Amino acid sequence: MRKGWGRTVALLPQEPWLALDPTMRIGGQVMEVHRHLHGASRTDAYARARADLEEVGLGDRTKDYPHELSGGMCQRAAIAVTHAAGAALLIADEPTKGLDAVLRDNVVTRLRQEVEKGRLLLTITHDIAVAKALGGMIGVMLDGRLVEFGPALDVLERPRHTYARALIAADPSRWPAPGLPAPTDMVLRGRGLAKRFGDKQLFTDFDISISRGEVVAITGPSGCGKTTVGNLLLRVIMPDKGFVERNRDISPLRLQKLYQDPPAAFAPYQTFRRALEDLLKRHRLPWRQAEETMGQLWLQRVLLDRYPTEVSGGELQRFAILRALMLDPAFLFADEAASQLDPVSQQDVFTILIDAVRSRGLALLIVTHETALAERVASRVIHLGTGLPPG
Repeated sequence: MRKGWGRTVALLPQEPWLALDPTMRIGGQVMEVHRHLHGASRTDAYARARADLEEVGLGDRTKDYPHELSGGMCQRAAIAVTHAAGAALLIADEPTKGLDAVLRDNVVTRLRQEVEKGRLLLTITHDIAVAKALGGMIGVMLDGRLVEFGPALDVLERPRHTYARALIAADPSRWPAPGLPAPTDMVLRGRGLAKRFGDKQLFTDFDISISRGEVVAITGPSGCGKTTVGNLLLRVIMPDKGFVERNRDISPLRLQKLYQDPPAAFAPYQTFRRALEDLLKRHRLPWRQAEETMGQLWLQRVLLDRYPTEVSGGELQRFAILRALMLDPAFLFADEAASQLDPVSQQDVFTILIDAVRSRGLALLIVTHETALAERVASRVIHLGTGLPPG
């Protein structure tokens, strides 16, 4: 089986942040596939790698390391690596997670081209639009069981199982209006912000503010600086110009973040129980509070004794949400917080976050590639890198 990897079977993993070599430039990672798997010369391998990266919109980032790319860019780099392998069977695990609509459509087109070349494609996805665009046969799984299977159009247009019907009905465009409260006191404010990475200027003279009880969403193309705005407000990074102001009544501890790639936020060799016990002990919080919040997030107690690598991506993100809510945040930066969840769970998670906005006066900043989701849940929508004015 090991000999078949790359040549016969290739995997496009759900977490490109873990799959890419952090010590190697992405151009070199694609190039080595052509050299060592296909025996191409160094010159030919470089040309092929450059072409692969150009096809996923990264032709000008060949010399970048993974940490210099956005989550969506890392996903596209992983796609380029997988494509270079040219395996007979391609397993794509959430191939469009974290990508904007244009790039998502490009990835779907690329996957269909792989099929047209005679390759087999097995795709795992929570995105109904991706499943519909790919066509073929669709299976719907629930609790480890295949509850429905058939041609794509039959399953998507005439679902028989209750869960399959719920998945389709949970599209963000169909969510009810959240009924948000009127914003009150300012929590965070950024004025005249500018940020550059290398030779790429993300934005200049950028203003943003968010108040208690407000939900602000930032949308825009992959790599336009959406996550950077949130990190500037949290002071994880500093602006090249401008300043960030925090309400003086709010402790920095109450400024929290939900990460786009949850594995980056957890110690890999620590169980969830131990992680929660450490958190509760450090902040003198009762265990009962953790159990109640777990119930709200549909996290079973049996998962507490597992490690981050032993749960699904969706379960891992819900543990990240649990940990953030335990600290009673005044400001929560949700960076693609539900991108790994199926539509039903995604709606449930945002329902919980919106409830926190109502009940706690939480200021919620959402970064998302899904325009329909942003327009449905947010008080204001900022379209970054598109030339559109804030909504």
